Amino acid sequence: MTPFDVGMMMTGVLLVLVILGVRVAFAAAFTGLVGLIIHFSMMQGFERGFMTAIKMAGTIPHSKSVTYALSVLPTFILIGFLAFYAGFTKQLFEAAKRWLGWLPGGMAVGTVFSTAGFAAVSGASVATAAVFARVAIPEMLANGYSKRLSAAVVAAGGTLASLIPPSAILVIYAILVEQSVGKLLIAGFLPGVFSALVYVAIIVGVSAWRGDAPAIKGFTWKQRFESIPGTLPIIAVIAIIFCSFFFGLATPTEAGSLGAFVVLMVAFAKGMKTKQLFQALHETAKLTVMIFTLIWGVLVYVRFLGFAGLPDAFRDFIVALEFSPWLIMICILLAYAVLGMFMDAIGMLILTLPVVYPAVMALNGGEGVSAADSTFGMSGEACAIWFGILVVKMAELCLITPPIGLNCFVVSGVRPDIPVQEVFRGCVPFFAADVLTIAGLLAFPSIITFLPALMG
Repeated sequence: MTPFDVGMMMTGVLLVLVILGVRVAFAAAFTGLVGLIIHFSMMQGFERGFMTAIKMAGTIPHSKSVTYALSVLPTFILIGFLAFYAGFTKQLFEAAKRWLGWLPGGMAVGTVFSTAGFAAVSGASVATAAVFARVAIPEMLANGYSKRLSAAVVAAGGTLASLIPPSAILVIYAILVEQSVGKLLIAGFLPGVFSALVYVAIIVGVSAWRGDAPAIKGFTWKQRFESIPGTLPIIAVIAIIFCSFFFGLATPTEAGSLGAFVVLMVAFAKGMKTKQLFQALHETAKLTVMIFTLIWGVLVYVRFLGFAGLPDAFRDFIVALEFSPWLIMICILLAYAVLGMFMDAIGMLILTLPVVYPAVMALNGGEGVSAADSTFGMSGEACAIWFGILVVKMAELCLITPPIGLNCFVVSGVRPDIPVQEVFRGCVPFFAADVLTIAGLLAFPSIITFLPALMG
């Protein structure tokens, strides 16, 4: 049995475990460890090979958790929970309602922009969906909006946190493919805004056609301007993070820490209690540990894949295909859409990128290729950023598609009166909106690459 055969066999075992419902972190760690044991046992004998595999797997949690780039994750997560427990989300939604409620489906439009604003200080899609399921859905239902539309807007709007910086999943992508965290986060800004605008266009069109989302009128200009001060803490954090990345004033971790400090000070000034602070810290710790555990487990499997030679084999297979590179890219994205129906977004990316990313880069001409000599008309670095945003957008799409559709389950869990099937049905127009967005990002890569290119 060759190392490649062992790799294929253990990959099959991993897929079976995931389908059976085993957590990705534990399934990946188990198959990776067993694969390493088999690999080294074939080379060194069982006893010596077993010890080599155990020692190698045992070094991964420490070596990866002390990576400086990973320290940005808890700071971004903390900003979101502090903003929630300090009540900033309600103020953000109120301002959006007053300024945008006059549109057809105005409160739904306001919800999209509110989730986009919260995404800019949160970075977690599930947390964004959970927060606005509590804040926005009761308001929309009270104003005559259907349950289906109200729940779907929150579920779809929550996905914007995957793109708009700071994004936890973009940080993980940057670490896995060894690209600039700052450039990837900045690259998500324009696609995130573009995606939000497509959502808004869909909402206005559907609401005007169905008439099930009445406009909210009656707010005076004075009332609108009175709502702005409540949004200033979030605007300040967005400005700090964006300017820090774009102008190179601070590292992502430093920007995240400064953002968390600003939110904390404003929260205390507005009367945040110690109990609420502890709740924010507790939720941050839980989510951070979950993400780190997932990274540790999957990286054991990734280490095994390297010894098995699967990434190189897949890269050679993709490059040898006699099809248009654009068609191959679309097929790769479609494969992510299918895979995302059965796996969570972070686990999906961590498992697949070590194999898929080298193939995509080879398809473009290699890591160091210039734009003039490349397949997709962009340099190696630009292609890495472009592919990252596309993959993350596919992960967003999977958050509102059955059978997993995590955001839909979260919204239904917060609002038990709205069945999850109803949430999925309401997300159909937003699924179409995401398909249009992905098509736009494929057709016009500069939407993604424009801002990172200005950073030099």
